[in-house]
Amino acid sequence: MATAAVAVARGAGARGAAATLRGGCGTAARGRPRAGPSRPLCTAPGTVPDRKRYLWERYQEAKRSTDELVPSIMNNLLNPDAIFANNEMSLSDIEIYGFDYDYTLVFYSKHLHTLIFNAARDLLINEHRYPVEIRKYEYDPSFAIRGLHYDVQRAVLMKIDAFHYIQLGTVYRGLSVVPDEEVIEMYEGSHVPLEQMSDFYGKSSHGNTMKQFMDIFSLPEMTLLSCVNEYFLKNNIDYEPVHLYKDVKDSIRDVHIKGIMYRAIEADIEKYICYAEQTRAVLAKLADHGKKMFLITNSPSSFVDKGMRYIVGKDWRDLFDVVIVQAEKPNFFNDKRRPFRKVNEKGVLLWDKIHKLQKGQIYKQGNLYEFLKLTGWRGSKVLYFGDHIYSDLADLTLKHGWRTGAIIPELRSELRIMNTEQYVQTMTWLQTLTGLLEQMQVRPDHDLAADPDWLVRADAGSQRCRVTAGFAGVEKGKKGDERNDQKFLQCPVWKLVPHRPEPDLLPEAPVAICRHLHGVSELPLELRCQPHILPQEDSPAARTSRVV
Repeated sequence: MATAAVAVARGAGARGAAATLRGGCGTAARGRPRAGPSRPLCTAPGTVPDRKRYLWERYQEAKRSTDELVPSIMNNLLNPDAIFANNEMSLSDIEIYGFDYDYTLVFYSKHLHTLIFNAARDLLINEHRYPVEIRKYEYDPSFAIRGLHYDVQRAVLMKIDAFHYIQLGTVYRGLSVVPDEEVIEMYEGSHVPLEQMSDFYGKSSHGNTMKQFMDIFSLPEMTLLSCVNEYFLKNNIDYEPVHLYKDVKDSIRDVHIKGIMYRAIEADIEKYICYAEQTRAVLAKLADHGKKMFLITNSPSSFVDKGMRYIVGKDWRDLFDVVIVQAEKPNFFNDKRRPFRKVNEKGVLLWDKIHKLQKGQIYKQGNLYEFLKLTGWRGSKVLYFGDHIYSDLADLTLKHGWRTGAIIPELRSELRIMNTEQYVQTMTWLQTLTGLLEQMQVRPDHDLAADPDWLVRADAGSQRCRVTAGFAGVEKGKKGDERNDQKFLQCPVWKLVPHRPEPDLLPEAPVAICRHLHGVSELPLELRCQPHILPQEDSPAARTSRVV
């Protein structure tokens, strides 16, 4: 609850500035009377010089309001080590706890991704006959993040947001950024329709392949794809992008399937597995309180056994009521045809028919429907933890009503960036400017005859409008007149800005506004030079190397 309170308090601070500016005529900022003219804020002056001064006064007032809010927000920062809840849940109602293994119970060191990258690169050379020169490429842990999309046909890696907009500046062909103009021409804009994107299971209604990488193990795969693409492009080698994607995918898969990764980790377990001293204490406490526990993982039996012995102890199996290995998720959650098989102490598969899942025994494969039938563990009394948003969590919640917990290691570094003063200052200023924009706009039924120098363009079928202000000489005419639009676009004082900018345009809104406001001659030189841009951490190059 403390964490939620902090989050609300922080959000209220940034939004408070915007709300104050939107609050209506004569609303006081932070409980104090406004400085400046006594007329209502939603009434603009008549002449062009007055309008410039009016805009500048509102801008200055918004800037002061932001500067006053930042210190209070800095005193209510988010805890990077906190647990965040998207829904109400009482742990007293949870009777069964489930866990994934990789990156949930066990975390790996930075050496693991280098191991996977090098092994897959060697498989490309030795088994798929790729040029030996690609061996010069090394794994770069800062190149890619989870969640990126890869267009298989065009061989480009990019970030697409939740609204299916391509984030310009994050599109890479090989190791080089694709110019924004080329991206827009390639996709006929920056929006990718839903039907043109593959879902997590690789299906697309239009036959397109836009693969999304959501697994932490996929980071080496994205980097290897880009490195090989880079080699072919730099050496003017004609190649088929679809074949490259398939070969890299197969090589990464073979690193797991052929046991290359498992054998390397087992041979030097201290190098690759991060020891967590509290893991056993947490599991033992749950068991002491009578909670049931189960483990479902795609990793093999011997590998899981050695890892759990290292972080929990030799008796780790006594803590779990059910242990399932090589489950082949996400098929485990959707395929009803595969029965469970028992695995003996030597790792040999037995042919016995399974009528009950016994404590201390290890099982292989199976499916969730059989699991629910044999255990009776259904509904909201089950809480399952995993690191994969889709294969571990989404299906379980949507289809079976389980509670789920997402283990997101990237969140800690993201929160640390969000807690920096530069980030807080920038985001507070961005939200304040958004409120200022909304306040400066005119209702769709504004009387143009009485005030012809304000132009209102109302979007068809909605109340959203766009406004130009602060210039004279616009012909009177109907709303949306093309002649007015042309003159408006040439206006140096105010630029056409969406009433509510789309997500991919939002960071540019304050830059555009300030650029035009800084063109006003009354601005002091030092303010005219202020960039008002996002911090360096949010530059286009940085956005491809971390979650935003």
